[in-house]
Amino acid sequence: MAVSGRVHDRAALDALEAIDPVLFEGEVWRITRKGRDATRGSAAYGRWSPGALFEVLYTSLEREGALAEIGYRLSLEPVWPSRLAHELHQIAARVDRALKFADIASLAPLGVDAARYESFDYAATQAIAAAARFLEFDGLMVPSARHRSANLVVFMDRPGAASLGVRSTRDVDWTAWRNGAGPVRSPGGPEKVFR
Repeated sequence: MAVSGRVHDRAALDALEAIDPVLFEGEVWRITRKGRDATRGSAAYGRWSPGALFEVLYTSLEREGALAEIGYRLSLEPVWPSRLAHELHQIAARVDRALKFADIASLAPLGVDAARYESFDYAATQAIAAAARFLEFDGLMVPSARHRSANLVVFMDRPGAASLGVRSTRDVDWTAWRNGAGPVRSPGGPEKVFR
């Protein structure tokens, strides 16, 4: 088993071990800063990443979910960061052993407070992610905190954890998104499609 560098709660491990892994195969969406590799994960502190312990790749099962996640983060700035350019990527993904949670209520037995799920209190969700990785799941299917959709979170350091291929990329027009006129455009030309 992979070494996680932390002690896991035995009851949590038992609860996760009782869940059968699911295969995820489909399209996911991800926003990155312009020019960043769309399939490169991050070890930054986040809802499903304990920070520096392992690398995860956050994606959404819906385009609007990916936009809502990053748009929310940008909205927290005192002034909207207008000079940041982002791209929206459509990615073909396959994860063989995903741990699926259908809704926030399904996380409650593992210590997640549904009333605080949208907050930045990540202790319970990070513990779930670390335990799932320790149990050799390849990723998580979890509810988004910012949209009605689900997110696919991939543990990037698991050998063969996922097959990821960028299908298309287009620029994000945050002004249009904020005004409700439409989330994405390709002002510099047509959408880039990869085969």
